[in-house]
Amino acid sequence: MPLLELDRATVRFGGRAVLDAVDLKVAEHEVVCVLGPSGSGKSTLLRVVAGLRPPDSGRVLLDGRDQTRVPAHRRGVGLMFQDHQLFPQRDVGRNVAFGLRMRGDGKDRQAERVAELLELVGLPGAAGRAVAGLSGGEQQRVALARALAPRPRLLMLDEPLGQLDRSLRERLVVELRELFGRLGTTVLAVTHDQGEAFALADRVVVMRDGRIAQAGTPLDVWQRPADAFVARFLGFDNVVAATVQGAVAVTPWGKLPVPGDAPQGARSVLVRPAGVRLTADGTGLSCTVSARTFQGTHVTVHLQPGDGPRLAAACALREAPAVGDTVGVEFDAAETVVLG
Repeated sequence: MPLLELDRATVRFGGRAVLDAVDLKVAEHEVVCVLGPSGSGKSTLLRVVAGLRPPDSGRVLLDGRDQTRVPAHRRGVGLMFQDHQLFPQRDVGRNVAFGLRMRGDGKDRQAERVAELLELVGLPGAAGRAVAGLSGGEQQRVALARALAPRPRLLMLDEPLGQLDRSLRERLVVELRELFGRLGTTVLAVTHDQGEAFALADRVVVMRDGRIAQAGTPLDVWQRPADAFVARFLGFDNVVAATVQGAVAVTPWGKLPVPGDAPQGARSVLVRPAGVRLTADGTGLSCTVSARTFQGTHVTVHLQPGDGPRLAAACALREAPAVGDTVGVEFDAAETVVLG
């Protein structure tokens, strides 16, 4: 039995379904990240699970028990918001102990648990510090400790790292992953950041227009996007309409090789940038280099093939052609995905 189950959960605003008959199961100790653009319904889903917004229809179950009419403070779940929502008039220790006080824990037990959690999140001895004097990353750690303090059955994170700078966000997402694994915490997180979700999650759920567009392990979703929407949302630009015939896809870029077991007929085709191979001018598809983008470990080369759709190719900095150069392009079937 899953720890959390959404059974056709639906929420309507002004007659429009912002959450449209969603079914979702989260197993105990699983970390699930819900991804999607603004307006996709991911934050509404989190609020329904937390009890902050009742569904118009459908059910929310925890441990198999219907929570639809159970108020938020009785669900035994933890919630951490994007802006942390710490109490500025209270020090770090009293912020972390808030949930423990609400359930009636004694002062000694509160102090013991606060010290334990501050050690866990990398802020040992910080109980007496003022919240106003904390950095953004430290506030995030305090908010996490506060959410974990009552030992919730389910921890929910709403854009937990959204207000942090990139380097800090990348470091903390690794720490969160290790922490949740060590604690065995069941987590449901929502984010718009693909990198954050793929680094944190056991399973990724991509939402579109209030429905689940795809769900699977990070590797499955990355390697096999369900459709053109998911592929483009994940940042893949090389997506075009195609007609698949055998091991060939007829596209605006010409005939592309595709895996032999690819679905046939009218489809969309994704070519990952690593599958766009630059060759000498006069071979393959002729393209003009329109731009180059430095990506740290490689360069993304933007290519214009005549009047066809633009292409993006990944290559090493020392091998990247200059803007205005004309090059040939060939395609790798191993990096080509026929989408649904």
